Amino acid sequence: MAVLATGAVLAGLWVGPVGQALGGAGGPMPISSHRYVVRGGDTLWSIAHRVVPEGDPRPVVDAIADANDVRAGDIRPGQILVIPQAG
Repeated sequence: MAVLATGAVLAGLWVGPVGQALGGAGGPMPISSHRYVVRGGDTLWSIAHRVVPEGDPRPVVDAIADANDVRAGDIRPGQILVIPQAG
């Protein structure tokens, strides 16, 4: 049951706006996204830069870290992070 639920969540994320952001090679992530599946090589900084490609990623790094109770270096591939909405 947990495997099916996890698969459904990942499939939903892939088909949705996060999947579109992941499909592009490092393209921007839509601000309306609420979750992000960590890929190998991702850092909080690289994820934040996808959220605000033209802005300062530091506040977004802090917001992601706080929302998920993680710190730099604590994320792992496959982990699902909550991405707080801007504003």
